[in-house]
Amino acid sequence: MQAGIVLMIGTTKGAFLLASDPARADWRLTGPHCEGWPINHMAADPATGTIWAGGGGEWEGAGVWRSDDDGRTWTVTRLTRGQRDGWAANDPAFAEMIGWTPWDAPFDEAFEQIWALSHADGTLWAGAKPATLLRSDDGGASWARVEALTDHPSRADWAPGAAGLTLHTIVPHPGEASKLWVAISAAGVFATEDGGVTWERRNRLANAEACGVHTHPAAPRDGETGLCVHNMMRAAGVADVLWQQNHHGVWRSRDGGRSWEDAGAGLPSTFGFPIRVHPRDPDTAWTLPLNGDSAGRYPPDAAAAVWRTRDGGRSWQACRAGLPQAHCYFTVLRQAMAGDAHDPAGIYFGTNSGSIFASRDEGDSWTEIARHLPTVLSVEAAARPA
Repeated sequence: MQAGIVLMIGTTKGAFLLASDPARADWRLTGPHCEGWPINHMAADPATGTIWAGGGGEWEGAGVWRSDDDGRTWTVTRLTRGQRDGWAANDPAFAEMIGWTPWDAPFDEAFEQIWALSHADGTLWAGAKPATLLRSDDGGASWARVEALTDHPSRADWAPGAAGLTLHTIVPHPGEASKLWVAISAAGVFATEDGGVTWERRNRLANAEACGVHTHPAAPRDGETGLCVHNMMRAAGVADVLWQQNHHGVWRSRDGGRSWEDAGAGLPSTFGFPIRVHPRDPDTAWTLPLNGDSAGRYPPDAAAAVWRTRDGGRSWQACRAGLPQAHCYFTVLRQAMAGDAHDPAGIYFGTNSGSIFASRDEGDSWTEIARHLPTVLSVEAAARPA
């Protein structure tokens, strides 16, 4: 029997867990967890059941929460100071009111929030804003900055996207701990093959002439894809096939990001945030196009659709059954689409209007399984015991 699924949902008002039975038909919601902190992303270790939630902001500072009991209790490892620390340090009455005591922030005020988490081969990775990569080898109790990326020779040229200079995507290689890819808005894709000792920038187009001429500032040019990557995922299989949803298009790499091909022909828009790849088929992927970066950022024609390709991006099909087809103005953010490894694969996404939609048949049909949550920032799926 296939296991049930737990969806780990990061929102602007804490973390939520949405757990299913093995049939993925009945769902039970708990939360908000993590004391209502903004939670940008979550990760889990299927071997131990440990769950991590990363987030924070200007008020709280950055931190990573951890639960070892299926989300019933949580502890936080705080990494940087926030505004409330400054207030409390200078106002004893305020400090007493919130129960604040002086503490040593390991990274002082170097970054303000955690944007991405990834656990692989015993290492927990975290991406922060402004663009910083951290690693923990003790389950998140302590952290070290990956200085080789922080000090990359191209650092002076990194420019922020609309949400700031964020390291928002971390892609490990399953079973090969020395390989890792990260995406930074708006500096592009970086890869290491020696565990983070050295990094290579990987944004080159496979065929620069094929990308055409674009006037949009985030569009491909000068032989590169465009550096505002929104989300990226490695496909299953031996080859390092990567997919990315960019600020201006969907791109696919057959060589670990060393070159990229346009995979978005037939989509209604070049703009969107998430990308999801099938757990077994590297040619099958899903994305959720929006009408444009400056046109409202909602589904084209205000009719929701998840678009699916089964041929590596040569053609796309709109999957609409069960999704709102009129007056739909939600946005689905970069980390707010997830998938499970069932057969058929399940696909899930969350909206800024607080809904979670699920498909048990790889996108053919959809059901709203939660609503009225805070703004959904991320969704990740993990198996749970049957």
